[in-house]
Amino acid sequence: MAGTGVSLINEKVKKESGIIDAIRFETSKVIVGQSVLIDRLLIGILANGHVLVEGVPGLAKTTAVKTLAATIQAAFHRLQFTPDMLPADLTGTLIYDQRTGVFNVKKGPVFANIILADEINRAPAKVQSALLEAMQERQVTIGEETLKLDDPFLVLATQNPIEQEGTYPLPEAQVDRFMLKVKITYPAMDEELKILKRMATTRQSFSVQAVATPQDIVRLRSVVDEIYTDEKIEDYIVRIVEATRSPERYKLDDLKGLILYGASPRATINLALAAKAHAFIQGRGFVTPQDVKSIGMDVLRHRVIPSYEAEAEGKTPEDLVKRVLEEVEVP
Repeated sequence: MAGTGVSLINEKVKKESGIIDAIRFETSKVIVGQSVLIDRLLIGILANGHVLVEGVPGLAKTTAVKTLAATIQAAFHRLQFTPDMLPADLTGTLIYDQRTGVFNVKKGPVFANIILADEINRAPAKVQSALLEAMQERQVTIGEETLKLDDPFLVLATQNPIEQEGTYPLPEAQVDRFMLKVKITYPAMDEELKILKRMATTRQSFSVQAVATPQDIVRLRSVVDEIYTDEKIEDYIVRIVEATRSPERYKLDDLKGLILYGASPRATINLALAAKAHAFIQGRGFVTPQDVKSIGMDVLRHRVIPSYEAEAEGKTPEDLVKRVLEEVEVP
């Protein structure tokens, strides 16, 4: 692409990035720190990908998602997943009308722009499969009727990694539908002091302004699609994903036998899209290798399955992905 083309996209990105700045400002009224989490949620929204957030209780996972949703003037539903939940609680059901003798569709809470699936790993397999159709096909089947979901449609899910009683491991197919899996940790001491000063009150009322609309999000996505990715960067993305399948081809002999399953072509697509969205929120109209590296862990950590040998050695998916990102040659 000629330099003029890239500079035109750069101008577009600069013009549109004001919305991202406004969203960040509004969320900062409520959320202290957690800038990585907010950025990853924004990348999910801009790249049309679902986001799974994992962290121990009390780290403001739910608050962050709710606050971000409040900055977008969109239909939002929070769903608390529980072991006794039924698919109809999510998708809706058929209601019999005695007057007409006809079954009418009563839409469930999944018919919204942004869904907060709180503690998603607490729902049984039937509910997970109903959510899977919504996430992948952007549609829901109720009875014999298939209904399209609104655009944009995004699932922002949270799960608790430490309390396993009453939880169901998410099926691999469903985990793979999440563009990003973000792990969040405890805040730094100075951030925790700010949290204390702001939140240690019995009356917590924070007003967040809606600074974007669903139409804005659709428009921003079209700008993200235009962001320039050089062929060398595309080749770099493909080589990173390939290295999770055949590590020995990339001088990663220490990983041989440690990866049971590598990442799929969906990971390649998601890494390219997420890198574009990362470039956008950095205010650039082109993708750099650093964009790929910055977002690579969140795209790959849930798609690289360690072998029993890796688990025996105490190797996590993050350890394996980190090695790949370190060793694959940067263009």
